[in-house]
Amino acid sequence: MKSEPSVFSIEDLRKKKVAGWDGVRNYQARNFMKEMALGDQAFFYHSSCETVGVAGIMEVAKTAYPDPTQFDKKDGHFDPKAKPGAPIWFHVDVKFVKTLPRIIELGELRAMPELKGMALFRLGRISITPVTESEWAVIAARR
Repeated sequence: MKSEPSVFSIEDLRKKKVAGWDGVRNYQARNFMKEMALGDQAFFYHSSCETVGVAGIMEVAKTAYPDPTQFDKKDGHFDPKAKPGAPIWFHVDVKFVKTLPRIIELGELRAMPELKGMALFRLGRISITPVTESEWAVIAARR
């Protein structure tokens, strides 16, 4: 799950302990989030920053429910097509698990042959992509 650290970082999540992963406005990313189960772990990936890569681990604390920012006209994620009785956008709550000792950088991830088919690389700029068990094991071993 990607976030720009200038907006929300692994350190922000550590301080909050639990946070809603709101503002996702891509249908495919939304659908991936709706498939998440309570207790699923996810990599917290820092994007659009000096050191892009996996910064930590978090866990799904609440499964998908309507993202309230879609209904808030003052919020940058407001969607006039969304209605409380017919929400379009969903989010999950995530809880902090840990910060990695170092960021596993994008270049390092791309260089791992075991990750060549990873959704992160195939699906472009989507903020949420699935990670297979084997991909998780390869990345987790790099810490």
